[in-house]
Amino acid sequence: MRAQLKEGFRWALAQTHPARLTAQHLPEETPALIVAVGKAALSMLQAALERFPRVPFITVPKAQEGLQPNLPPHGQVLPAGHPLPDARSVAAGEAVLQAVARLKPHDLLLLLVSGGGSALLCAPWGLTLSSKQALTQALLRSGADIQEINAVRKHLSRIKGGRLAAATPARILALYLSDVPGDDLSIVASGPTLPDKSTFAEALAVLDRYGLDFPQVRAHLALGAQGGLPESPKPKEALFARVENRLIGGNQTLLEAARAYWQAQGYRAVILSDRFQGEARELARFHANLVQSIRAHHTPFAPPVVLLSGGEASVTVRGSGQGGRNQEFLAWLAFYLGQEGLWALAADSDGIDGHTPAAGAILGPDSWTRAQRMGLDLKAFLQNNDAYGFFLALDDLFITGETAHNLNDLRILVVR
Repeated sequence: MRAQLKEGFRWALAQTHPARLTAQHLPEETPALIVAVGKAALSMLQAALERFPRVPFITVPKAQEGLQPNLPPHGQVLPAGHPLPDARSVAAGEAVLQAVARLKPHDLLLLLVSGGGSALLCAPWGLTLSSKQALTQALLRSGADIQEINAVRKHLSRIKGGRLAAATPARILALYLSDVPGDDLSIVASGPTLPDKSTFAEALAVLDRYGLDFPQVRAHLALGAQGGLPESPKPKEALFARVENRLIGGNQTLLEAARAYWQAQGYRAVILSDRFQGEARELARFHANLVQSIRAHHTPFAPPVVLLSGGEASVTVRGSGQGGRNQEFLAWLAFYLGQEGLWALAADSDGIDGHTPAAGAILGPDSWTRAQRMGLDLKAFLQNNDAYGFFLALDDLFITGETAHNLNDLRILVVR
């Protein structure tokens, strides 16, 4: 079963590879410029260049050690920082803004966007890069959800929240791979070509809600809330008449591919939702309760059944350990199920869960008893937010390396 869980995850990734999804949505018209940004930028660009091999391009992927993509010389490859923006992110942001500003109204800009673009493409507005880095880190650790984080980001950027669309006179076809629950494209990479419904006042409220004290940022947001700065482009503004934003794949796409795999193995497979959010521990409690109901009462499903779920949990970090939301989810699932246990895998489709080298982890029916035999205090690991340390000790980390993929999380629970 351990091998089957890994195979099922990798099979679902292969069926929803960004290049495969992008190729199905490329335009007939040759674009004047291709811009690809995000964790899946290189995969998406690969498909576009196969169709339009001579078109100039700019791609902004996540910087990786030893990354040397084999791309033609008539484009720019500008690797940048993630999850925290860095000086390379700022340079990439300026390069893209300058390039799209040179386009003409009759030109077509092909924009390929995937998650991670918020950090990779950066044009700070109203704050320094170092302040933006500190704020991003504080937001990620606060427990704020992606909508709240992006409301702040959009009002501190000259690119996010539709401002990239406003920066060019060209027509735009933007193809989006969604890594957010519900596939709200205005959240993916902070929606560079989407109208923004959030406001300066709402961004300021996020800082208040999580007790984040950044005086420079607060002053900028307060000035905007008072009408002293231009708001991000809103729905029904004329500029969006020349923009087509198209969803080409999301977490549901990944879940459906996973369901097809498990059905082919002879299992009943059920997609619970692609929209789970909230604390990883509470999400684990829900899944544990569901597993116990299935086992005890054969409701809402009779076993054996494979439960599939997606979305994006959050973790309010209080300890000093290592982990990501998928590892934290599984560690809490192990805690709630105790010695009952079950086979489960939870992993991020991009191959990186939190600030760890693992995509996620695997839970087995014997994980609880093995941990006790090894003297591992699961509750102590959880209190220290050290799910990575727990699964490392059990040798149950799931390590894929970066996948050039980004369709959010995949959780697989096999209830026998």
